[in-house]
Amino acid sequence: MCRSIKTLRPPALPEEATDEDIRAAALQYVRKVSGFRAPAAHNQEVFDRAVDVIAEATADLLAGLEIRGQAARRAS
Repeated sequence: MCRSIKTLRPPALPEEATDEDIRAAALQYVRKVSGFRAPAAHNQEVFDRAVDVIAEATADLLAGLEIRGQAARRAS
């Protein structure tokens, strides 16, 4: 997929993923899927909305994962 997206859960990321980490991963995903590093003005709104939705889904995923038998406990 996209090599610049890093794993955001322990133990790959020793500390809890920040909102910035999650948004950066979502942005990289949308860039890869869309094929645009920076969208044209007429695509900016849908591009930004996709990043927001994916960042929220990623935060939900990380909050719900159980790592070594314990919930990741990320505050959304």
